[in-house]
Amino acid sequence: MNNETIPTIPPPPVTFWEASQYWLKLGFISFGGPAGQISMMHQELVERRRWISEHRFLHGLNYCMMLPGPEAQQLATYIGWLMHGVKGGIVAGVLFVLPSLFILIALTWIYLAFGNVPAVAGILYGIKPAVTAIVVFAAYRIGSRALKNGVLWTIAAAAFIAVFAFNLPFPLIVLAAGLTGYLGSRIAPGKFKAGSGHGASDKSYGPAIIDDHTPPPLHAQFKWPRFIRLLLIGVGIWAAIMGGLVTAYGWHGVLTQMGWFFTKAAMVTFGGAYAVLPYVFQGGVIDFNWLTATQMIDGLALGETTPGPLIMVVAFVGFVGGWTKELFGPEALFIAGAAAASVATIFTFLPSFLFILVGGPAVEATRGDLKFTAPLTGITAAVVGVILNLAIFFAYHVLWPKGISAPLNIHSLFSGFEWFSLLVGLVAFIALFRYKIGIMQVIGASAAVGLAFSFIKPLLG
Repeated sequence: MNNETIPTIPPPPVTFWEASQYWLKLGFISFGGPAGQISMMHQELVERRRWISEHRFLHGLNYCMMLPGPEAQQLATYIGWLMHGVKGGIVAGVLFVLPSLFILIALTWIYLAFGNVPAVAGILYGIKPAVTAIVVFAAYRIGSRALKNGVLWTIAAAAFIAVFAFNLPFPLIVLAAGLTGYLGSRIAPGKFKAGSGHGASDKSYGPAIIDDHTPPPLHAQFKWPRFIRLLLIGVGIWAAIMGGLVTAYGWHGVLTQMGWFFTKAAMVTFGGAYAVLPYVFQGGVIDFNWLTATQMIDGLALGETTPGPLIMVVAFVGFVGGWTKELFGPEALFIAGAAAASVATIFTFLPSFLFILVGGPAVEATRGDLKFTAPLTGITAAVVGVILNLAIFFAYHVLWPKGISAPLNIHSLFSGFEWFSLLVGLVAFIALFRYKIGIMQVIGASAAVGLAFSFIKPLLG
């Protein structure tokens, strides 16, 4: 955006209904995992609609990155809460997830009832490299905004090496980055100020409704009575649902165990879905036998290529578990699957709403206080490195779906290499980076190309 086109006045206030329409739309188009979803929200809410300023957006993002749970969904909840209070946060967070739940219930039913559908396989074949390109592009966009100086670049590089080369757990990386930010604020405070240096954060998109210096609204001001009330309501909702499951099915019932298991999973999802997948795999496949290892991998593929948080793979795990265990008898498999998917989703996301609605006022109160914001700045820099690792993880599994056989040489490197996927991924990235084409259009075009190629490929021998 050049200086001649930058607006000089903020847009008119957004009604609750207008905001709800956007959150519903986002729920249907939020492809690309957390990186793509955050990038999509920045593009729409910061750059185009100007509902919230760059610095306020990044401040909320920094907080969400620290929390267990899906950071993109939490960021949507945070912005919705900041704009329209508790009801705004609940609607934003629920609508971010609800379309994905319905889509995954339908796709999982098709997957279990009808097996592999060639048309669906072709569509997924085209979407996967596009999703990889979206994650790479999002890493670039977030990095260009967050990495303002050499110190933050170093933190990002160290985080990438820590997770890529040493497979260190994400909570440890978050802790180290936060500690580095805190110490750095004492030693070189200028390096950890939000918006310091040069880069995309210093671009002006014009005044926003919630601008850099807009005071927090009344509902965003910290008050102990409100804090305690919301905390008790959230815990009460969890206890009521869990109590109902225990009463209906007993503590060892499948739905009860799912509720308890996914509550625990929600508390260890630092760093997004990939950080918790080993935990979900161990519980769902090994401990409870809700699904097989092959089904878990297929569920991850569905989760990668449907809108909503990638952690929505828990809905797939729940649906398959409910179906496999025939909770309501062999004649009601779909109802059993849908019920289990809903239970898995509710218990996975309920803590996220609590973290935002209860903790949000404290976060707003610390905005601009360097001793609080510097650790968050360090964490954001580290997350850029982790996202880059995720992009490489995606690329490897898309370009070498069967892996690279040993020993490593030219023949093994190119044996089984997916040249078509590479071409789709490169074209998708160029479309996003060079021509600024929307993510949804890129996903749609890639799906169509993949479907067409699935019919052509057998003819090529």
